[in-house]
Amino acid sequence: MSHRVSHRVSPRLTRPLPQGLRTAALHGLALLTLAGMAAPALSQPSRLPITPEWRGTAERVAQAGVPLEDLAPNAPDSHTVQPGDTLWGISGLFLKSAWRWPELWGMNLQQIRNPHLIYPGQVLVLEKIDGRATLRVANGEIGLPTNTVKLSPRVRSSLLDNGAIAAIPVHLIGPFLNEAVVFDNNVLDSAPRVVSAQEGRVMMGRGDTAYVRGDLAGARDFRLFRQLVPLTDPVTREVLGYEGRYVGTAEFVRAGETQLASAGGSGALVPDTFRITSTRMEVVVGDRLSPVPMQELVAYVPRAPSAPVDGRIVGIYGDGLRAGQNQIVSINKGRRDGMERGHVLALWRAGKATTDTTGARREALQLPDEKHGTLFVFRTFERVSYALILGVQEPVRAGDRFTQP
Repeated sequence: MSHRVSHRVSPRLTRPLPQGLRTAALHGLALLTLAGMAAPALSQPSRLPITPEWRGTAERVAQAGVPLEDLAPNAPDSHTVQPGDTLWGISGLFLKSAWRWPELWGMNLQQIRNPHLIYPGQVLVLEKIDGRATLRVANGEIGLPTNTVKLSPRVRSSLLDNGAIAAIPVHLIGPFLNEAVVFDNNVLDSAPRVVSAQEGRVMMGRGDTAYVRGDLAGARDFRLFRQLVPLTDPVTREVLGYEGRYVGTAEFVRAGETQLASAGGSGALVPDTFRITSTRMEVVVGDRLSPVPMQELVAYVPRAPSAPVDGRIVGIYGDGLRAGQNQIVSINKGRRDGMERGHVLALWRAGKATTDTTGARREALQLPDEKHGTLFVFRTFERVSYALILGVQEPVRAGDRFTQP
């Protein structure tokens, strides 16, 4: 079977992951941590803590395995790990509730928050004994199960630095780590700005020269933004922050100066010189500059929020009105609300108003909300976060509701 991962945003909507029992999810996603999974360890242990609950769950599952009913309906007898696979995807092959896979690594308790210990070429073999299931790595043995999953050629996401596979499709969120930015206020109003282009051009692209005025504060590498768009809470109508429309990047080339005028005239300002290094759209006069931040080394570990969450989609990143799988949305919960990178959220479809026509008289009905998708939070700000739609049944719109899974 093929699990295709594309670098392009897919407009196709997919089914959400099958719903499993809560206990099954807690235990099931520890499946891949059982004996035989001790691949080469990471060079550095995780810096994040291991909760007693996680440790206890991991130890229980490592001893007992999981009930057969917790397996995915078409769980294969084995799977050959490929470059481009993700831990999320592998969990979905074997289990009903793939998002709860942090417990997968219960046997590797020192690495549980940075659990990239699965490597391409390993063959994961599912064993079923006495109504329980475990998973192990085949050690070059003969006679593997006949329905071993071997994936067809496809676009691959890159491996981690240590050669292991990633937790989620990193290439889907990588470009947004610098591009999707929320400012607390209109700080770009006073930021350095593009004031002119070379040879009177109206628009600039990669490699072109741009002239800039403003305080660079010693920075040399900048992101370019156009107008800031207010992000408004769909419920309270409060402005939560300002989203910058990302244009590209530019690097400092040469400082400007003040030229002395001749014969009593006033001096002329010479702006700083920049080179456009990348673009999402053409650069124009008036675009604002913001320093490129230091890149953080982030191990994304999908997990549920520790407390109940009830929020709304603020908007679709970009110009779209609706979003599907692999697209980015902003949500009205941020760091101050306890939102963290790696949190998994459930998307809800609002129940429709209808009428009961089966009784003696017609009565108004309100159908209940239904879960129909999954969000993965990958970047947080004070009052807003960005999330990737990992799976969804119907188009997502601003105002749609989400909760803890």
